[in-house]
Amino acid sequence: MKKLLTIALLLSHLALQAQNLEKSLLWKISGKGIEKSSYLFGTIHITCDAKLSPKVMSALNKTDQLCLEMDMDNPTMQSEMMSNMMMKDGKSMSDLASKEDFELVDVYLKEQLGYSLKMFNTFKPFFVSALFYPKLLDCKMQSYEGELMKISQEQKKEIVGLETAKEQMVLFDMIPYQEQMNELIKSVKNKLVNDKKELMAALKLYEKEDLNGIMEVFEKSENAMMSKYNDELLVNRNNKWIPKIEKEIALKPTFFGVGAAHLVGKNGVIMLLRKNGYTVEPVFNN
Repeated sequence: MKKLLTIALLLSHLALQAQNLEKSLLWKISGKGIEKSSYLFGTIHITCDAKLSPKVMSALNKTDQLCLEMDMDNPTMQSEMMSNMMMKDGKSMSDLASKEDFELVDVYLKEQLGYSLKMFNTFKPFFVSALFYPKLLDCKMQSYEGELMKISQEQKKEIVGLETAKEQMVLFDMIPYQEQMNELIKSVKNKLVNDKKELMAALKLYEKEDLNGIMEVFEKSENAMMSKYNDELLVNRNNKWIPKIEKEIALKPTFFGVGAAHLVGKNGVIMLLRKNGYTVEPVFNN
């Protein structure tokens, strides 16, 4: 009995170690008969400096196509996003907030961005929260996805996506609209202080290439949408992505750029690929 307990504890320890990833944002995918390696890069969607490191540039140069969460150069992407930004069943933000709270958000939105909340009354509240993202930085907002696209377009490489704009927009039908509205109101009442604090913490960890730390910030977030809806935002999508990733790497060496939080944990893309028999190893700076 004592021996069985020791083995169980050892297996548990090894499983925990497997989920705690080495400090790297870039991972090489090989094995299972793949002729040329593909690469997996964890991005952060908003930053002050999206310059790609030498190791990322080297990996990008070794691959034949770029695959992001969405195919961002698809000419239909913008129209797909716009057609799926509205709440279903005739819901409106003025129905989800008290008159006082609606006016509070309206005033703050006008002050910060020059828009009235009434313009977005039937939008999913999350998209209004997203309008404040540039205000969380003390600089002009940049994105790694934008930089990866720019270089790939210069190199005349194909750009593909793991999901459509519609699939990504529909995610915000799975998170209760009331919860989204509550978070928007909370952020405005706090004047974005907590939102900025969490983003700064994530950016510092990102600079250190600390995926485990980034995931911890995500899980402990004061924003309920981040901390409570891990399955909707990460786990379910990761599982849907794996067959698509396998298909792409079988066809040609591919550079994948997805949010860093998607890489971590037993349900992260790295562990799911390893579970399917691929070798996924960190790429460190020279």
